[in-house]
Amino acid sequence: MRTIWKGAVSFGLVSIAVKLYAATEEKDIRFHQVHRADGGRIRYKRTCQVCGKEVTYDDIAKGYDIGGGEMVVLTDSDFADLPLSTSHAIDVLEFVPAEQVDPILYNKAYFLEPEGAATKPYVLLRDALTDAERVAIVKVAIRQREQLATLRVREGVLLLNTMLWPDEIRTPDFAFLGEDLKVRPPELAMASSLIDSMAGEFQPEVFTDDYRAALQEVIDAKVEGREVVQPEAPEEAPPAAVDLMAALKASVDRARAARGESGGGAGGRSDAGAGEPTPITSARSAKKATKSQGTARKAPATAKKNSSKAPVKKADAQKRNPAKKAQTGKTAAKKATNTPPKKAAPRKSA
Repeated sequence: MRTIWKGAVSFGLVSIAVKLYAATEEKDIRFHQVHRADGGRIRYKRTCQVCGKEVTYDDIAKGYDIGGGEMVVLTDSDFADLPLSTSHAIDVLEFVPAEQVDPILYNKAYFLEPEGAATKPYVLLRDALTDAERVAIVKVAIRQREQLATLRVREGVLLLNTMLWPDEIRTPDFAFLGEDLKVRPPELAMASSLIDSMAGEFQPEVFTDDYRAALQEVIDAKVEGREVVQPEAPEEAPPAAVDLMAALKASVDRARAARGESGGGAGGRSDAGAGEPTPITSARSAKKATKSQGTARKAPATAKKNSSKAPVKKADAQKRNPAKKAQTGKTAAKKATNTPPKKAAPRKSA
């Protein structure tokens, strides 16, 4: 990993020298714009709209549009003179419970590594945060922009999450929020039942980017000059149901069937949508679900198979050997004819 920032965490009178590293990376497949005819790269030139000349990066400054065609030009020296106290420091402002920080505020994540002799105070702050079960609210300036951030512990490392400022969060303004819509108690109960039937423990490692994998397969096939194998098209989603309760019942039954649970439970049929897994169970099956889960899924099918196994085989045998069936019937009739009737035993007199 490459260091993108160096500074210190100011923790009261304690200063902890740290290095900052990007904690995440995008895995998207990137493309270049090329000429369709010959594959040549498309290049863009930086030109001035006033004089029409091409300019280099050294001649480019930042401009603020004040309207009316006027522009205020700011140079690097203008930014350097700004009193940015957090340019090389992470100032701890307060410690708050993690649940009080709305996840919508989070922006980017960075790992902090202690530098030089700062390892002991680094570990001290890490352990103190863990024991307090709180996160630190801090201010930090990265790339000449001061940001609010949190400092918390993840896998034994201090993690800095930059945040948006409160005035950067938009307020939702939708028409339906002003409508008087009421949900009936049975509908709410059925929706809650659906949530319960699809409940699970979040394991991010079982989810994969299927689109990226398919796109990479197309690229590899083109490189190797072989035919691209088209993946199976997913089943089309059913049309929107008019009856909300019926749709909820069918969803509950499908989720339970995917888990191997029997019974409709919430008033629906138990066989509705059988074999259609939910997103959670699909991801788990892709990573080889545990043996107990596999047994639970197979149990209903096995019981059904065993209960109908004997009559099916007998019927198949009779169908395959009609002559044997007729012969068996004749033998039984002949046996019945040749067998003398049993004599009734004499009754003893008193």
